[in-house]
Order: sequence, then C-alpha cells, then structure tokens
Amino acid sequence: MTKFDSFQFLDLSLKDHILTVSFNRPNKANSLHLPAWEELRLAFTQVNSDPEIRVVILKGNGKHFCAGMDLEVLLALSQTDENCEAKRRLELKAFITHLQSCVSAIAECNIPVIGSIHGACIGGGINIASACDMSYGLKSARFSIKEVSLGMVADLGVLQRLPRSVHPGLMADIAYTGREFDGTEAAQIGVIIEAFDTKDQLNIAIADKASQIAGQSPLVIQGIKEMLKYQADHTLKDSLNAMAVWNSAFLLSNDIQEAFMAQMEKRKPNYKNLNILNKF
Repeated sequence: MTKFDSFQFLDLSLKDHILTVSFNRPNKANSLHLPAWEELRLAFTQVNSDPEIRVVILKGNGKHFCAGMDLEVLLALSQTDENCEAKRRLELKAFITHLQSCVSAIAECNIPVIGSIHGACIGGGINIASACDMSYGLKSARFSIKEVSLGMVADLGVLQRLPRSVHPGLMADIAYTGREFDGTEAAQIGVIIEAFDTKDQLNIAIADKASQIAGQSPLVIQGIKEMLKYQADHTLKDSLNAMAVWNSAFLLSNDIQEAFMAQMEKRKPNYKNLNILNKF
C-alpha cells in the first residue's frame, strides 16, 4: 500500500518529482460531493509535507475536468435538526468556510500547481481552476461561473481570484451572466494561459512545463510562490521588503552554488529535496 492508496475520489501518482492529482468521479462528470472535497484538501495538505513533490498537475479522469458541486452537497444544506435560525445561519457559514478551505489548500500549498482543463470546468470546477498557479486547457473545454444561474453567489474563491488575471469588465460579464465560454475565449480573457486543439498537445505542453519547474531549485521555487502569494495581499513597498528579507535569509544557499557550477560545467543542476518539510 502506498501513501496515495487511501484516496477514493482522487487518483494520485508521483513520477520524477511531479505529482499528478486527478478527480476520479468520471461517472458524475467529476462533480464533487463532500468526501471528494475533503480528499482534495487532504491531498494538497500532504503535498506540503512530501519533499519528493516539486510540482503538481491537477486534472480530471474521463470526459471532464470538474463539473462543480455535486447536488447532494446542496441538498445536505437544508437537512439540519437545528431549530434556531441564527444557529442555522452559523452552521451554513461554517460549511461554506469549510469548502473554501478545500479550494484554498490548492492556492496555499508551497509548490506550483498546474491545472489541465478539458470538458466541463463549471461552477466549483472554475473555482478550483482559479486556485491553480497556472492553467492550460483544450479549445473545446467549457467554462462557466454557473452559480448565478442557480440563484447563488459563487463563494469558493473564483470572484476573488480570477479578477487578478481577467479584465474587470470581462469578469463582470462572465460572473453576472453565468454564460458558457470555450477554451479559446478562456485563453483570450485570461482564465487560462493557452488553449490547445488536442488532448495530446495539452498533455505534452503541461508535462514539459512541469518538468521545467521540477528541474529548478525547490528552495527557489518555494520562495517564488511565497512572494507571489504575499504580493497579492500587500502593497508594493511591503512586498519589496518581504523580498529583501527572504533573499537575505535564503540567497546564500548550496543551490545557488550548484546552479553556477552546472552552468560552468554545461550540465543540468542536481538540486536536493527540501527534506526539512518531512520532519514535522
């Protein structure tokens, strides 16, 4: 039994420091019920404690990336024994916060996450995609902030994360209407980086990108992600100061020596894993 065998609704495989995480409810279009949401959070929490993992690819088994929230999750919201209206509201807030944490685990893990989008990327699916560091997809993929059509405000992060890459007017357009758009438009407006014609092209491009990242210094990659996360919530002045503090602490590393030696010797650098992550 491997450390990944305990997952029922996700497939996880690790090769060459690249962890592939695949939604595994293809008969449900990879819509996620509560156990699947919780496995998603667990998987990305474990990523932080595994020094072998340097980059994650997030994708879906079957015909779709993720069709969002399984309807049984929404039905469960109405089933409570609590009679006090205030306490019911508090329960609902706690439930939403819990699901938010499942998506935020993707954005907050220490290493880059690459989204691979095909088929449906709807509702909860686009919330998940927005938490990836970068996403690529098929031109035929289908995207929608579907919640508005269900009488809901999307509450798992897409309205907070996508505006960082999508023009405000275009963000308003897709959020207010809930309209469906394809991968070609998704790439044009900044929801994904690039759209491909075939799944083979998509897989090759993402594998190449993941391999490039996995070949870099894990210490440096973690620093880059930390600084990118920090600048999203802080001023330029504060971010520059945080950058100075980070590099004053970690610039003089064995990795920088290895990088220079590799260049001089015209070879690929051989970086060690961050084993410190596995000690706590």
